[in-house]
Amino acid sequence: MSRIPELGRRGEGWLVLQGLLFAAIVASSFAGVYWPGAVESFLAVLGLGVGVAGVVVVVLGVLALGRSFTPLPRPHPRAEFRERGPYRFVRHPIYGGIILVAFGWSVAEAPVALAPSCLLAVLFDLKSRREEAWLIERYPAYAGYRGRTRRFVPRLY
Repeated sequence: MSRIPELGRRGEGWLVLQGLLFAAIVASSFAGVYWPGAVESFLAVLGLGVGVAGVVVVVLGVLALGRSFTPLPRPHPRAEFRERGPYRFVRHPIYGGIILVAFGWSVAEAPVALAPSCLLAVLFDLKSRREEAWLIERYPAYAGYRGRTRRFVPRLY
């Protein structure tokens, strides 16, 4: 049994926390803090590239899950265990992609957003651990899958 709290029957509290951090990331754009002019253009292009890569990863993850997709950590009753697409390499490509989008936004637009983006990465790490406890309960094959894959970054983490 996981020590990570459920935060609701299907983990609704995790979604609320995500929403708050998304709002903080976007609100950081209005803080009036910008990168120095000498690196601003470079960081804007770099951040855009990272953000676009994140969007691609999210879309591929959602497509691979199909009807099994839910933003909540507890799997939906109709969900099926999937190992195709980006799930061959990582267990949580959607979370990883969203983290890339958040950091891409922070680098391109709002350096202050790096703080809530880091908090979002920590939140997704905790949420994924809670989700994995529920996935192991539901799908016996998940434990073996977890041993073959990484959480967010292939071969690293």
